Amino acid sequence: MNILSIGIIFFIILESLNVLTLYFNPGSQMGNGLGVFNAWEKSKTDLEMHQFVRYLVYWVAGTKLIFISLLSVILMTAAESTKLLTTVAMIGSISSFYWRLYPIIRSLDEEGYITPPGYSKTLGIMIAGFIGLFAIVLAWSLITT
Repeated sequence: MNILSIGIIFFIILESLNVLTLYFNPGSQMGNGLGVFNAWEKSKTDLEMHQFVRYLVYWVAGTKLIFISLLSVILMTAAESTKLLTTVAMIGSISSFYWRLYPIIRSLDEEGYITPPGYSKTLGIMIAGFIGLFAIVLAWSLITT
């Protein structure tokens, strides 16, 4: 098993845990749980809004499940060149977090709508860590091939 496969497996495991959190404990403050957003609890006071929020949460979980499934197929059947390009695609797609999501969560954090305070910075560092990890995996693969 090469470094690209290990990196993809690592991501599949992490995303699988996030899918389980979103489907079975969406209010959690772990992983992709919505418990850090004060609006999660607030949405429960309005049944229509909470149903809408739950729909979006399950939609995200389903999308992640599709992504995990595709990565699993790539892992089991693809040539090394496809795994290499998959790693590049993962770096690009994970980086998209900083385009739309990070500005929103940072703003919510600054306005006191996130618990614990400072969570947006922690999340930003964690996402940067994933990107860095995949960049290292990519570089290692290119150097050792």
